[in-house]
Amino acid sequence: MHVVELVDRLSRSVGLAGALVQPLLMLTILVNVLLRYVFNLGMIELEELQWHMNAVVVMCCLAWAYQRDMHVRVDALHGRMGERGRALAEVLGVLFLLLPFAGFLTLNSWKIFEYSWRLKEGSPMPSGLPARYIIKGVMAAGFALLFLQGLSVLLKSLAVLIRPGRSADGR
Repeated sequence: MHVVELVDRLSRSVGLAGALVQPLLMLTILVNVLLRYVFNLGMIELEELQWHMNAVVVMCCLAWAYQRDMHVRVDALHGRMGERGRALAEVLGVLFLLLPFAGFLTLNSWKIFEYSWRLKEGSPMPSGLPARYIIKGVMAAGFALLFLQGLSVLLKSLAVLIRPGRSADGR
């Protein structure tokens, strides 16, 4: 399953890159808090930078978290199921929940990005960050990667169901 491995590597690489933004995000928050509460100086551009960096971290790490099964599960029975039961639950969840949701978000977020790009949208605040379309593009790409990762997980889960004895990682 070459495509599955490619998607998994892409999700991991993008996730690791997104995780590297976290120290910068924490530093930005620290500087913003110090400026605001120690020096009584608020800076809109620092606040917006926080939001943008947080969005980068979340959007870059969504697919990777799903790939590593580090997402929040609501299914209390999942832990009690065998490998084939978990694979079936994953197939159903991906087909009926994740792919429709991620597909809808992906399609619409690309439209939002495209509209923002055409407008050369920036912050509505005079001292805010320019090029708001960049973060909208990151969000669209993050949802697209989550959709692709959903397809990867679906294929791995189907492999478990079709070929008993084969693990979810394809071995």
